[in-house]
Amino acid sequence: MADFTIPQTLRDAHTDEAAQRWLKALPETTAGYLARWQLTIDGTPMHGAASLVLPVRRTTGERAILKLQPRSDENEGEALALRTWSTDDVVRVLEYDDATATILLERLHPRTLDAVPDHVEATRILTELLARLSTTEAPKELRTLEAVATEMVATAPALIPQLASAEEQQLAATCAARVTELLAEPGDRLLHWDLHYDNVMAADRAPWLVIDPKPLAGDPCFELFPALNNRWDDLVATGDLRRAIRYRFDLMVDRLGLDRDRAVGWTLGRILQNVLWDLEDDEHAIEPVQVAIAAALAGDPRG
Repeated sequence: MADFTIPQTLRDAHTDEAAQRWLKALPETTAGYLARWQLTIDGTPMHGAASLVLPVRRTTGERAILKLQPRSDENEGEALALRTWSTDDVVRVLEYDDATATILLERLHPRTLDAVPDHVEATRILTELLARLSTTEAPKELRTLEAVATEMVATAPALIPQLASAEEQQLAATCAARVTELLAEPGDRLLHWDLHYDNVMAADRAPWLVIDPKPLAGDPCFELFPALNNRWDDLVATGDLRRAIRYRFDLMVDRLGLDRDRAVGWTLGRILQNVLWDLEDDEHAIEPVQVAIAAALAGDPRG
């Protein structure tokens, strides 16, 4: 058994039966990978939303990160995506076990793009990385934005009436209509799907490297929402929230050379996706941040 303590906050995040089984087996599972890849634990355990992250060293002395996670639709293509993009832009994969989605990564510095004081500069850096990532064609094995969006459109009519507000029902219906319009051309680029400021980390071999993709094959216009939804306080602090949202959005659209109308449409698609997830979790309102983004980019559909 591996000698480490599973963070309580990670335990709290995994409450369903399958996740509990994964947590219970985690010390034994970890010990197996430490032996298999000849690793020793070299620091305090950390975690993301769904993964345990252990600082480790290889027998060569190289520092690395062992990432253990329950295999899911979101992470099953993680190593493939990282190995498909140029290593100039993303964290390097050292070892990978497809059966469990366990992955050994190069260790980066514990500083993310969220720590850059100027949020506009941080967005420029993120956008430059995204501009390079989005030129890459997605491997055929990956799930597609077309499939994800088709399911969203199919499930939306049954879920949207669960929203308590008629105005928010209209907003969600508007988002669903825009996604339906865009489905004819879903795209074929390799998408990160979750490229926000904490998923860009400092490194020795490059100023910044991208981590933690949830890869899809699709239209790069689908990539913009995480950069709008994060570092929200910086947008509020400008004193003109609508203008700040539009400025950040236009910065990305212009640098990436995207069609603005499609970018608005797929961003509304991301809002729809979040709304549907929340409704499945028995929420009955749209988060105000998402309402504000929709209003800033497409006018206020609530009237």
